[in-house]
Amino acid sequence: MVMRSAVLACCALTFALHAVAAPPADAELDARVHTLSEQLRCLVCQNQTLADSNADLAVDLRRQIREQLRQGASDEAVKQYLVQRYGDFVLYKPPLKPLTWLLWFGPLLLLIAVLAGLSRARSRRAAPAAPLDDAERRRLAELLDEPPRSADPLPPLSPP
Repeated sequence: MVMRSAVLACCALTFALHAVAAPPADAELDARVHTLSEQLRCLVCQNQTLADSNADLAVDLRRQIREQLRQGASDEAVKQYLVQRYGDFVLYKPPLKPLTWLLWFGPLLLLIAVLAGLSRARSRRAAPAAPLDDAERRRLAELLDEPPRSADPLPPLSPP
């Protein structure tokens, strides 16, 4: 009976140690999955990382990442796998190469275009209109059915 109790105690102790030792490995794996998920873009939401998104695809991708890391794949290998499947867009910080120049420099180019357009509109608005000559005044008066006025803004002096 004592022997049986000792064996049961050893088994219980073994299970307890195994249960205590298992979570750190899972916690370490969770931390790696979370860190890697923060570097990847959710393909559904597009403005969230995989770690922040609750979309079904994001959940599936996090599950795939976990499985690959559990099988011993490195973080870079997992990233390369996802880039091969979904392109550089899946990376939250895509590499600087000719295919991604628009991603990197597009906002700057758009800002420059908007500022140039605003500057051009302001310069057009700031230029005063040239005064009308006599022929243009007569034509305008004809169109408006008014008697033409002279170019001189002061009325003629009448004798006293």
